[in-house]
Amino acid sequence: MSARTKARKRALDMLYIADVRQASLRDILREEAERSAAQPQRSSSWPYAEEIVRGVIDNADGIDRLIELHATGWSLARMPAVDRAILRVAVWELLHNPEVPDAVAISEAIEAATLLSTDDSAAFVNGVLGAIADGR
Repeated sequence: MSARTKARKRALDMLYIADVRQASLRDILREEAERSAAQPQRSSSWPYAEEIVRGVIDNADGIDRLIELHATGWSLARMPAVDRAILRVAVWELLHNPEVPDAVAISEAIEAATLLSTDDSAAFVNGVLGAIADGR
């Protein structure tokens, strides 16, 4: 597994934890930063995971607005928490990280949805992200 894939998973975990606990994403990020400092063996995934989470925090309104606009018939509140987290990570990459090709961001998100969410989530995530990528 590549360092970026690990970082995406780490960012996804932070977003999911914040959502489920109804905690501040900034607090979860701070907790993970402390854990990262104490566990140098996990340091390779930390910088990009932190960049993703900070990017999601800084662009949360726009990211969520785009997701809801393209998730036909679904509000963010109706989506499984893991799907919300996957979409937020991928939308940040699509819009704010030109180093990541759209196809890679979408593929990584589909893989995460396949492994971590419902049977229908991969197709749902693919449809939402494809529409967002096409609409830019």
